[in-house]
Parts: sequence; structure tokens; C-alpha cells
Amino acid sequence: MLKSWLLSGAMLACLGAPAMAADPAAPAGAPGAAAPAADATAQPLTLRRVFASPDLAGPQPRALKLSPDGALLTSLRPRADEKERFDLWALDTRTGREWMLVDSKKVGTGAELSEAEKMQRERARIGGQKGIVAYDWAPDGKALLVPLDGDLYLATLDGHVSRLTDKPGGQLNPVVSPRGGFVSFVRDQNLMVQPLAGGAARAVTSDGAGTVHWGEAEFVAQEEMARTTGYWWSPDDARIAVERFDEAPVGIVTRAAIGAEGTRVYAQRYPAAGTPNVLVELHVMNADGSGRVKVDLGSNPDIYLARVDWTPDGKTLLVQRQSRDQKTLDMLAVDPATGASHVLFTEKAGARSWLNLHDVFPQKDGSLIWRSERDGYGHVWRFFRGKWTQLTKGPWVVTDIVAVDEVKHRVFFLGNKDDVLAQQLYSVDIAHPGAVTRLTELGWWNGATMDKAASRVIVTRSSTTQPPQTYLADTAGTRLSWVNENAVGAGHPYQPYLQAHQPTTFGSFKAADGTTLYYSMITPPLVAGRKYPVFFEHYGGPHAQQVTRGWHNPLAQYLVSKGWIYFQVDNRGSYNRGKAFEDQIYRAMGGVEVADQRAGAAWIKAQPFVDPGKIAIYGWSYGGYMTLKMLEADQGLYAAGVAGAPVTKWELYDTHYTERYMGDPTKDAQAYATADALGAATKIADPLLLIHGMADDNVVFENSTAFAAEMQKHARPFEMMFYPGYTHRVAGPGISEHVWGTILDFLDREVKSKPTK
Repeated sequence: MLKSWLLSGAMLACLGAPAMAADPAAPAGAPGAAAPAADATAQPLTLRRVFASPDLAGPQPRALKLSPDGALLTSLRPRADEKERFDLWALDTRTGREWMLVDSKKVGTGAELSEAEKMQRERARIGGQKGIVAYDWAPDGKALLVPLDGDLYLATLDGHVSRLTDKPGGQLNPVVSPRGGFVSFVRDQNLMVQPLAGGAARAVTSDGAGTVHWGEAEFVAQEEMARTTGYWWSPDDARIAVERFDEAPVGIVTRAAIGAEGTRVYAQRYPAAGTPNVLVELHVMNADGSGRVKVDLGSNPDIYLARVDWTPDGKTLLVQRQSRDQKTLDMLAVDPATGASHVLFTEKAGARSWLNLHDVFPQKDGSLIWRSERDGYGHVWRFFRGKWTQLTKGPWVVTDIVAVDEVKHRVFFLGNKDDVLAQQLYSVDIAHPGAVTRLTELGWWNGATMDKAASRVIVTRSSTTQPPQTYLADTAGTRLSWVNENAVGAGHPYQPYLQAHQPTTFGSFKAADGTTLYYSMITPPLVAGRKYPVFFEHYGGPHAQQVTRGWHNPLAQYLVSKGWIYFQVDNRGSYNRGKAFEDQIYRAMGGVEVADQRAGAAWIKAQPFVDPGKIAIYGWSYGGYMTLKMLEADQGLYAAGVAGAPVTKWELYDTHYTERYMGDPTKDAQAYATADALGAATKIADPLLLIHGMADDNVVFENSTAFAAEMQKHARPFEMMFYPGYTHRVAGPGISEHVWGTILDFLDREVKSKPTK
């Protein structure tokens, strides 16, 4: 998936509200954005401090999990002196005592990760993180499996850590089996199973080598389908469903990873739009590899293996089979003893639409809890004995199903029922469809996870004035205890800069067709008669919402402190507004999004405090693509543009993402030609800065070199800054400061310092 890394992509989006305009969507009781009281310790925010350790947002635990008995809450926490290195911590939910379970610096060997694990981390958007990045509880709650520096460790609650593996090549996708009998992982493209009580690991598959992989998720599954593994244990530890894929049909792209001290050339199998995908099979076998059967996935081999789940009794394997054009999704019920399958139900998309993927929640009574967009909005449905019951309904979106309490017949989910800009946690009674209860406070952007029994909730929330904080709640939403209160008081990293923190405005305007579009804006303290330049950030792509009521990277506040107005708009095509809003980019990327951003530019230019000749645009990834398309479409509308890691030719991007929105380039070449950014490159007449990582394996570097060559061939001036050794994530100590120093130097020269027109 294309994603912005630098300003808001990896953060909880976005900004909150100034007193210049009413916010019609703001709910009563939303957290205020009143100016903080004067503070003698107030300091000016610097670019260096924005990216330094500790993180200005305060300590942010991630991968929060409750132990099987609910007594402990574990998480990964960054070190104060190295915010991208994580250690494993535990919190006693009864006493509040917390301690470090595994110190990544003391336990780890510092060994270099395998290339496969590095790429998995890139797919998971944690490529810059170090130390412990994942872990898994043993079902008995007495130990945790901890991958670190390419090997596996078992940590007990008393702080003892033992090493389970010591083999070169790394261990991918490690888990403890559901009953706790085994540890499993992928080594050298084969699935390995090792008794947790002791004993050697043994391979349960044997022909993994070359283009054949067992137990892994293929590139597009990791990058686009939110599926990170390729094997699934049955609930009783008896069987394993294992994916086998063969990359032989996939075209080889010679990708140069250009580094500071040399270039490594990779013959990467990359499934570009319109070209063959991997060949996928699914097998079920006993825990020792015996009794293997092949699952019947149908007669058409050109499909996607989207999701695999076991029913609670282990008697049925549920497989989501998605068509290549992503307009049909079949839920298959598979007999694990024979591999025979039949279709339980089918979801279908309209002629100018596609199907978004979702997880299924199989229940002990045989029913399935499912998120469907069949009525035009994402909602919760129940499938039982061939019949559907819609549990939620309305012109709003269920963004995610969190958990199901089958005993009390409640489904817990995240959604925007009360406010399109603020995600909340809700529950619905299965026996009373439509009886939705909100469990979190209005005005906050909330995320939530629960234990398997759905007995308690871990809520992480933020607002425009409060960095993310985490608490433990009961199923009524009542806070039981803070996990990370993270109040911006004495000692908090952001406290010295709170005095200068500027509030944010939310509002809306109309697109050309009358559709309501939402914006967020932060301004400096406005001086009467003065006009200000605008830093107009955009992403614009599908499956992303930027304008929310959550905490934003303090970089936005730094920009405001330098005299910029910070402005964002969510255009049509973005997420959480329903399918009709999202579907408008179908086979028309770079069209309606550009028009909506143009409408945003017209709105902001009309404000009396804005210098209309000084609107600078910036975007990364899809946002970088948008910068190019916006400059091509509207010469002179924007003072300058910054395009980071842009797609310039959609034929270079992968099958699952690109074909979902644009169709097959071999069948609809004109749609691709119109959407690409190369054909109209020479229309760009305004100052442009092009940025790209020279080892990018996602939006490959060729996108920018092809664009640069086109501009140079026609003697069109522009500037560029390329980063040796960096992938799609051009960030980290020193580098982030350099990136943004380069951007702001360019914009100071080309926008701020220019005379007002």
C-alpha cells in the first residue's frame, strides 16, 4: 500500500480546531484546544528536536496484549535515548507494577537480519525499528516467545530468557501453537515445528527453495492484503494449514539498491500491474507434516488467497478466495481431512467498484460475524445457516471489528457513527440489531484491542492537544486503570513546547459536484492585515483518512512556528466516507482527487489572512504522485510543489493495489495513460522538488528517474534530492532532519521569500 512516511502517514492522523470558524461536525464534550497557560520553561521548537529522542509524543507503547489470564498487560516500549529501539515490558493490571521483561540490548546479539525479514519489516512499515518488534504469549501465560536479531527466545515472567534457536538465515513468522505444544517458524522457505518443552526443530515441508515458499505470505499479501503469514494452526494443535506459493511466473525486475558506498543489484520478482502473480496452493497437514492434503481452491489458478481461519471446533477451515479483478470474494468452507471445499457465501462489487478485504470472526454456534459494504457503507453482519442479519446500519462506517463476546452476544467495533472525523469504540447486541452503544468519549480518535474472551478493552486515544494515551477499560467502556496516561506535564518531552502549541480548525466546503469535503488547518497567531503562506499537505489516495481529531506529528507545529499555515483536505477516493465516496477514483486515478484539492486551494486562497500567491503543496508516496498531477493540471495555482517517492507510471506498481482501482493495463491502456504522471510532465511550469530513496522496493526508484529523464529531455527545470540506501521510508536519525531541511530551504527560496503578488 502506498503510504506517507514523513509527516502524518505513520502517525495517528491528524489535527484539531482555531477559533476563526465554527466546526459543524464537532460533538459536544470534545476536548478543548484552549491556549495553554504561560510557562517559564517554554522553548522554541527546532527541526532537530522534532526528530530527536525521546519522542515528543511521549513514550508510546505498541503491540499491547493481555496475558491469557488477564493479569498482565504486555507491550513494546521505545527507549528514552533511542526512540526506534523497543524492549518488552509487563504491567500487572491488579497492582499497577510494571517492569522490563526483556532488554533488547542485553539479550540480543546484534546480528544482521536476513533479507527476507528486512523486507517483511518494510511491508509492515517498521523498517526503521530495532530491538524487539513482535512477540507471542504462550497459552499457559507462563512465558512469551520473543524474536530478536534473527533468533527466537523464550522469556518467563521472572525475567529469565532462554535461547530457542541459533541458526543462520533467521526465523520468519514465529508463533506458539494454540495449545502451547509447539513453536513454529519459517526457515529457508520451509515451515519448521519445534516442541516448546524441548527438542530440535524439524521441517514439516521439504521442497521450499528457489521460487517455492512454504508458510510465508507472498509480496502482495504482505503489502496490500494485510496478511502477514502463510500458515495457521488448528485450535487443538493437531493440524496446520500451510500456504505454498511459487514465484516462477512472476516477472523479474532488476532493482538497483544504490547505497552510499556501492550498489547492490537485486533480481526481484515483482508482480507489476497486468503481469502474472505467484501460483498459490493451500495444504492441510498434521503437526508433524504427515497426512497432507491439498485444499480445493477452485479451477481458476489466477486468484488471491485473502484470509484463512479455523472454526473454534477445528472441524472447518474458512478460506477467503478473491478474484483477480477483486470484484468477487467467495467464503469457502474446507474439510481439513480431505481438502474438499464448498462456497458458504459470495460478496460481489458493482461495475465501477471493488471489494475491500476484511477479517471474519467465526463463532462456536457456527455463525460468522462479518464486515460488509453491501449496502454502501461498512457495517457488521451475522451469517448463520445461510441467512444474513445486519447488526449495524446507517450513513456511517464501521472501520474495524475488534472482538466478539459470544457468551453475552455482543460485537465490539470501531466506527464513526457520531463524528466522521473521530473514531469511537462501540458495541452492538446481536439479539437486538441496531442497538449500538458508544463506549469511548466524543472528540477523541480512538483505537482498541481486546483479549480473546472480549472481557476487557485496551483503548489508545488522542486529540489535537493530547498525544496518544492508553488505558484499560471494562466492557462498558469504564476506565479501570491507565496504562500510559502520557499527560503533557512536568517531565513530558512536549511540555517545554506546549506554550507555543497552536490550536486547529476543522471545517468543510463543497466539491464541484456538491460533495462535502473536510479540512483541517493550523495557523500562527494571526496579525490583523498580515497574509500568510500555506503549507498544503495532501495524501489523496484510497484506504487513508488524514483529517481526523487525533494527535499529529509536531512537525506541523514547527511549520506553523515558522510562519506557515498548515492545511489538509480529504478528497473523494479516501476512506471512511462510504463506497460511493471512495469509488470515484475507479479507473480514474489522478482526476477527482486533483479536482477536490483544487477546490481546497480555492477555499484557502479566499481566506483574508492567506497570501493567495504562496500556496506550497507537499505529498509523499500517493501524495507525491498527487503533487505531480496537481502541478500538471493547474499551472500557476500553486507557488511550488514537493513530491516525495511518487508513483509516476502505474504500470510499475503491483497487481493487487493497482488493478483494484485501475483495472488491467493490458485491457484498459488509456485509463493508465491518463492516470500516469509522465505524459503531462512537461506541463509543469512551477518550481518542483523531487525526492526519492534510492533503494525503494515499493515505489521503485525508476518512477522518479523516468520522470526526471522526461523533464530533462524537454529542458524543464526542477530540483531533486535522492537518498542512497534508503527505501520508501526516508527517515531516521539525521536523515529526517536533512529531508525536511531540504524541503524548507526549497520552499523558503521559491515561496516565502518571493514578493507577494
